[in-house]
Parts: sequence; C-alpha cells; structure tokens
Amino acid sequence: MADESLFDFLHMEIVSHMYTEQQSSKGEMDNKDRAVCVSVLESMGFRVGQGIIERLTRDSPSFKDELDVMKFVCKDFWTKVFRRQVDNLRTNHQGTYVLQDNKFSFLTQLSSGKQYLDQAPKYLAFSCGVVRGALSNLGMDSVVTAEVSVMPSCKFQVVVQKL
Repeated sequence: MADESLFDFLHMEIVSHMYTEQQSSKGEMDNKDRAVCVSVLESMGFRVGQGIIERLTRDSPSFKDELDVMKFVCKDFWTKVFRRQVDNLRTNHQGTYVLQDNKFSFLTQLSSGKQYLDQAPKYLAFSCGVVRGALSNLGMDSVVTAEVSVMPSCKFQVVVQKL
C-alpha cells in the first residue's frame, strides 16, 4: 500500500519538475515547450517499460501472435505496473487496439469528473511510454496515445507499426 502511494507521488513530482524546469528557463510555456516535456516523460516511460517487461517475461513462453501479446499486457503487465487489469480491450484486427481503464491510477489522485481535464495529458505521457517500451521489447513497434474524456477513466490507443 505504501509503495503504491510512493510511486504515485514520485510520478506526480517528476511531471511537476519537468514542467517547472521547462517553464523557469523561458518564463512562459508554449506548445513547443509542452511537447518537449511530453517527449522527455514518454522517453523515460519507454525505458521503464522495457525493463519491467524483461523481468515479467523472463520465464514465460513466447507469444503466438499480436493478440496474445496484447492480452498479456492488459492482464499481467498492467496489473504489475498499475495495480489492476485493463477494464476493456478492443481491436479492429488490423493492428489497432484500445485499452480502457476506468480508474487509471495516475489520474485517481487528481480528480473525478472534468475539473482538471486539461491537465490530464501531461500525467499520461510517462504511461504511454511505459506501454510502448513494453511492446517494443516484445517485438511490436507501436504508437501509443491516451485520451481522457472524464477522469479518472482513460483510453490508450495502440497502433502497431507494420514493417
């Protein structure tokens, strides 16, 4: 229980620090500065996701297809990282997956409803990187985006890049 709170607070502080540092160097933040912050947070998450998935799959047999990988991410990986399974996984069977978490752990501390909706994206960049890093280590290059319409519910869209 205490570990969960510590990680949540660490995540909030990392996000806050990134934005504060970027703002203090220029005074006023524009869209380019926000994009830099999101990019750095996503890169940090990417490396974390790679490390976590290495440990989780060390003793696992290989996956037979893309859908098996996504099921593993939604159940085992999501539980390890975000302390609960994904509520819903949808796919169009053409490389696009939508993972819905109705009580996303990094957003439950912020608000319920629409009060801080404009602040949500910066708290999701790290998580998108974590998912992308995990999928990358499992052999799936992808683009991961997140959207929030009502907090703390969140939808992650994973688009697998075909080579």
